[in-house]
Amino acid sequence: MPTSSRLLFVSSNSHKYSETKEIMGSFGIQTDFYKLNLNEIQSDSLSDIAANKAQDAFAQCQRPLIIEDAGLFVDALAGFPGPYSSYIFKTIGNDGILSLVNDNRKARFVSIVTFCAESVLKSFVGKLDGAISESKRGDGWGYDPIFIPKNLKKTFAELDNKNTVSHRYKALEKFANWYVSTPRYNGQ
Repeated sequence: MPTSSRLLFVSSNSHKYSETKEIMGSFGIQTDFYKLNLNEIQSDSLSDIAANKAQDAFAQCQRPLIIEDAGLFVDALAGFPGPYSSYIFKTIGNDGILSLVNDNRKARFVSIVTFCAESVLKSFVGKLDGAISESKRGDGWGYDPIFIPKNLKKTFAELDNKNTVSHRYKALEKFANWYVSTPRYNGQ
């Protein structure tokens, strides 16, 4: 595990870390990546899943950290896959989602960044409305090739500036604003 005083980002997903590192860097916060497969409870609540993951990560790392959990909520599928997005991506992928969506293509991404340290557990939510594209477009990871943010014409995978408009950016921005104003954790 990294031993620096930099904030620890715990995940098994290096793509999430790359985005998080860039976004947090834009707020002057340096992060270290600790790759760890975290226990993921089965729940309909993205917040409960994120809180449980953060507590699991802290129990293993014993230092202040953040985790990020996200879900794609598709209106035509009554919010599915939502908190099950990772599992659904692994099983049916983007092609499966595209085959399930009808004329109603509205969707939203929700990101929850959860900070955990000693007795502190605090979550920050970022949401982004958009739509499911009609086909995969661009070279991106996860659902990026099929999600078009509201008021844009390109999928996340086609955007050069995804990290300035995404649901993850919105959640991390809220976290960063809190973190830099909390000297106990940011080393000031």
